[in-house]
Amino acid sequence: MSGPGPGGGARTAGDRGTVGGAGALLIVGDVVTDVVARHRTPLAHGTDTAAEIRTLPGGAGANAACWAVSTGCADVRLLGRVGADSAGWHEAQLRSAGVRPLLVVDDDTPTATVVSLVDASAERTFLTDSGAVLRLAAADWSAALLDGVGRLHISGYLFFAATSRQVVRAALESATARGVPVSVDPASAGFIAHLGADRFLAAADGVDVLLPNADEARLLTGVPDAEKAAAELSRRFPLAVVTLGPDGALVASDGAVTARVPPEPARAVDSTGAGDAFNGAFLAALLTGADPVTAAAAGCRAGALAVALPGGRPPVP
Repeated sequence: MSGPGPGGGARTAGDRGTVGGAGALLIVGDVVTDVVARHRTPLAHGTDTAAEIRTLPGGAGANAACWAVSTGCADVRLLGRVGADSAGWHEAQLRSAGVRPLLVVDDDTPTATVVSLVDASAERTFLTDSGAVLRLAAADWSAALLDGVGRLHISGYLFFAATSRQVVRAALESATARGVPVSVDPASAGFIAHLGADRFLAAADGVDVLLPNADEARLLTGVPDAEKAAAELSRRFPLAVVTLGPDGALVASDGAVTARVPPEPARAVDSTGAGDAFNGAFLAALLTGADPVTAAAAGCRAGALAVALPGGRPPVP
């Protein structure tokens, strides 16, 4: 059983309209409860390992939405599916960050949970229970959600189940009909490998901007060099922007890398959500009229801020 989340903001006239003429950013994606465990020593199999553990709001789509707000996008909306177990908490967290939550509440399946194991180098490894995320369905989508929207962004996690792929296709078709540009974050090299790169690329047909990290770009193209992989992706998508972690980002179009964007200095504590921060800031900059290279530089700045913080979201003002 499902329905609009508390407040039901997704389907009211009050959520329509543009901001400064640029339009809103609508993100269709995942809302997740993150359990972040930072351990300074290697995991000791079969016994205890000391760790600092926090339960935090997360999800690639939700994180990107929060970072878009924090980097200057005044109207950010998030469509996602959550379990009734924590819908109120997640809605409150999103609203406090300035995001308009358009949550569909699932009475049968709990909110997605990710256990993020963060080692002394700040690298994270995820244990993922997708929960309600992949139950977002075509029936949860309406073309009216694009009213007043200048850009649509879709989290790649929705590509990894048949039900949620249907909402991806419905959203893409609606956006294409309205001339709204669409971006996609491929989200997970592990899940792409399970689904198959060809199936992922076929589901992403019609996307304007692809935002993979280097591992995802290599997997999607079969090309081991990140720069060549970025160029290859830009033959399929008008714009491919590949994040390189501490090495910045690549911007590619028309089959060639057009810019290498340098990284911002950072003292890494937790790399969880760094790519989400990049995406949010990048899309916020595009909405204000920035060119892709300038937008990628904004993304790198946000990514540097993100790795210096535990969890995947910016501090709430």
